[in-house]
Amino acid sequence: MLDEVEELLEDIGFDPDSSVLTYRQAQVLALRERDISQAAIADELGTSRANVSSIEASARENLQKAHETVAFAEALRAPVRVRVPGGTDLYDVPDLVYEACDEAGVKVDYTAPDLMKAVNDAAGGAVSGREVSTPLIVGVTSEGMVRVRHQD
Repeated sequence: MLDEVEELLEDIGFDPDSSVLTYRQAQVLALRERDISQAAIADELGTSRANVSSIEASARENLQKAHETVAFAEALRAPVRVRVPGGTDLYDVPDLVYEACDEAGVKVDYTAPDLMKAVNDAAGGAVSGREVSTPLIVGVTSEGMVRVRHQD
């Protein structure tokens, strides 16, 4: 089991010196992605299930922070940023985005239904039914890609 993970990490070029994950975190995530239980991983690594749980939780937190950092950097570069207040109907979001893109001369490569789905998927719990419950910032890159961030 560990040999396969070592080979996988080597094949994909995992480098703990340039990653937000430690080598152990990468090992645990690779095993968990293969539906290996925490108890089985603990046995394989010679540690406790609680330790494996802690390693996995830290790894997932680090990945979330890295994702947020990338989203932040993309939002800084996006020529179009649309603030979507809480209480906005999700069906109104495409018009807000299209209008801002038209003003900035940026082409967005999404139909209205695709844009609503992209915003809904990226917003996670910030959209409830058709309502944007938590304020969002929808950024559109110069290439027309849409990025969504929660407005804090």
